[in-house]
Amino acid sequence: MATSCQDYLNIDDYFDDEFNIDSAFVNARYIEAYMWGAADMFSDEAQTVRFGYTPGPMAADEAFNGLTGGGSSNVYYGMDFATGRITPDFYGDSSPNLNQWGKYYKIIRKMNNVIQNLDVPKDFTTTDRLRIEGYTRFIRAYAYYNLLVDYGPPIILGDEVVNTNESLEYYDRPRATYDEAMEYVCGEFEKAAELMPKEVGILDFGRPTKGAAYALIARLRLIHASPLFNGGSAASSYFGSWKRSSDDSPYVSQQYDESRWALAAAAAKRVMDLGLYQLYTVKADESTPTLPEGVISDPDFYGVYPNGAAGIDAFRSYSDIFTGEAVAAINKELIWGRNTSYLNDYINKGSFPPSLGGWGRFCVTQKVVDAYLMADGRTKEEARGDTYFETVADLPAGGTFDDLFTEQPKTFSGYPMNAGVFKMYDNREMRFYASVGFNEAIWQALSSTTVNMHTAKYYYQDVDGRGGVSATSPDYPITGYVIKKFDHAYDAFSGTGARRIPKAYPIIRYAEILLSYAEALNNLTGSQTVQLGDQQYTVSRDIDEIKNSFNLVRYRAGLPGLSANQLNNPADVQQAIERERMVEFLYENRRFYDVRRWGIYEESEREPIRGMNPDGADRESYYRRTIPATSSYLTRVVDKKFVWVPIPRAELRRLPSLDQNPGYN
Repeated sequence: MATSCQDYLNIDDYFDDEFNIDSAFVNARYIEAYMWGAADMFSDEAQTVRFGYTPGPMAADEAFNGLTGGGSSNVYYGMDFATGRITPDFYGDSSPNLNQWGKYYKIIRKMNNVIQNLDVPKDFTTTDRLRIEGYTRFIRAYAYYNLLVDYGPPIILGDEVVNTNESLEYYDRPRATYDEAMEYVCGEFEKAAELMPKEVGILDFGRPTKGAAYALIARLRLIHASPLFNGGSAASSYFGSWKRSSDDSPYVSQQYDESRWALAAAAAKRVMDLGLYQLYTVKADESTPTLPEGVISDPDFYGVYPNGAAGIDAFRSYSDIFTGEAVAAINKELIWGRNTSYLNDYINKGSFPPSLGGWGRFCVTQKVVDAYLMADGRTKEEARGDTYFETVADLPAGGTFDDLFTEQPKTFSGYPMNAGVFKMYDNREMRFYASVGFNEAIWQALSSTTVNMHTAKYYYQDVDGRGGVSATSPDYPITGYVIKKFDHAYDAFSGTGARRIPKAYPIIRYAEILLSYAEALNNLTGSQTVQLGDQQYTVSRDIDEIKNSFNLVRYRAGLPGLSANQLNNPADVQQAIERERMVEFLYENRRFYDVRRWGIYEESEREPIRGMNPDGADRESYYRRTIPATSSYLTRVVDKKFVWVPIPRAELRRLPSLDQNPGYN
């Protein structure tokens, strides 16, 4: 028992088999290699869908997977989470899976070893020593960050290097409260930021910077200020009776504190004030579609970007970030990102039509499709009966089913669209075309000379539909939509010359900082002065500040900004922010956390997943909204406990003072 209880704090095989622990700290080169070796233990952040280390998109209402059973073949742990399979004893059928608790503590212990030995290498310059300390603190804080957002408040070890071969009592210690953990993790990121470089060279792309530390603080401060963790009905409903067994302290404070919104706003503003980041844009050219009349006639929408949507290509400005067209290492929108093969090997391949060598099953939900605005900024409800047609009932009098389809092909910004496309997919905002693959969409696959310009057809009998693939295969889009966000026009998985453009995953983008700043300001009722690091910030619900930060994201998408009426109503601004985050960060692992921090998890998950009818053999039967329910595995479970992943039961047995998350006992 004494040996097993220390497993998650032990150093396992590390660094290089030729070195023992003492050798790792004899010189600057070795200690740095040891540090980066520990950092390499983190999962690839793009690994959120298959072999997911975190619940990710499949556990939220933005994504769905057609795999119809569990067992060793299932590696979609977000679906396992949403369907209630994950328990304190089961985290997934393969490895890696959702049981990351122990790994994060191994990283923490390694970083504590580095901090304890920073004065050992004799060849350390002062500059190198401070740089290594900064990265070490960041890596350790990032391990705690992952624990905090996925498991809730962790056990905080500070700088302690936990001994091995001690008695059981030595290892037993309680969790921090949520407030204690939040202050500690943000404090460690603050210390790290002071020592980290503002920028890194192109060859070091993927290493975090001062801005990455500040941006993660901004993310955490926004979570801490949000309804689930900041008093009120949501905090009471989820955590009102959850107390630490060692001293009866509430794990989550039940007192509302508006200053948390001020801290969140200040943290976002600090990132903005660095002057290092901006939204990625591509200049308009002859292939850029003309802005709709409703957009350019807006009296507040007269300027070129950044004062309006004119002058840029909205499709490419958004799409190029994810497809590999924009060079990630010099993209100033990426505050922190990493090069990864996972986007091509899994997410991109998981969405590609089966007839082109893909799996065709990494789905987007109808809810997301409906959330995208029309090209002129109207909602689908506002546009119905004019440009947005969903059913015959939406058509003018005398309309027939054939009138629900486009008559002319289109090409814009290098994106081709056939005639005969369902009008629900016509005249939508550019992020829709950059992100969602729908029935009759073209997959260009231009690197292949034998398989290209393929139209994906998901009707039952067609080659990419449920019956065409195989009625028993999961390789079809069960909702009728797939994630196309990471597909470059040249990407191909079959045919002569097929290749994929290398891609980077955005861990945190500047667009998130802008929307977080707007949300935090919108929740303030008065002026607040807060301390952040060594700086003071005074913030308030400044309408111009909200407008400027939010509208930058909207303008980049080719859309009008918030109206004066919306800006004067905090509820309308919040609604706009929630919609904006849903589409802007689709499949970027933000939605899972957003619906929880807003206290709307149960509301969002109780609404059934909907899509088109995969059993539809013709247009009229296919384009019917349906609820996929082909097996019990696809029955999603709504339970308050799914705010967090459970702590492994094995850890609870080893550490008696360690309390389980609510609902899992």
